[in-house]
Amino acid sequence: MRLIIGLGNPGPEYQWTAHNLGFLAVDELANRSSIRVERPEAQALVGLGKLAGNDVILAKPQTYMNLSGNSVGRLMDKYEVDPGELLVLFDEVDLPWGMIRIGERGSPGTHNGAKSVTSALGTPEFARLRLGCGPDHPVGDLAAYVLRPMKKNELEVAAEMVATAADAVELLLAQGIAAAMNKFNRKVPPPEQQS
Repeated sequence: MRLIIGLGNPGPEYQWTAHNLGFLAVDELANRSSIRVERPEAQALVGLGKLAGNDVILAKPQTYMNLSGNSVGRLMDKYEVDPGELLVLFDEVDLPWGMIRIGERGSPGTHNGAKSVTSALGTPEFARLRLGCGPDHPVGDLAAYVLRPMKKNELEVAAEMVATAADAVELLLAQGIAAAMNKFNRKVPPPEQQS
């Protein structure tokens, strides 16, 4: 069984922010597989079902980003999932809009949700899919940037990126992480800026 967790913040004020790209990707996976991610468990909304022929648990922690690890740890204990069966999806300001990156392990960088998950698990050895939302200009306050509502052109890129991320997760489940990395870890041109 695979535990697939999207990171984000609960509440309507955060729904369409870049920091919720992980939630949006899990929503896309849920829609594709008719899994309802709505049962409250372990400080998360959870849904169980099949995706790409695999038993999966889809989850969206409701702890707010900085405490995501609390929920992830509890879910892993409840479902007896080890770090090798975990996939975490989250936004990444170090990647341009539209680019996704799949990795088997790695540093959480500056992402507070990834830091929380790494701390709770005591290891960075878990698969992750990062969804690019990096600004194309210097930003003084990155936290404010990822927590503001996305602009129209960003929403359009986000919708395409979330669909690509879901394709990548399905391939990862069907053929393994190496196949998903080979196909999806490539550069994409940054979106054109609208004036």
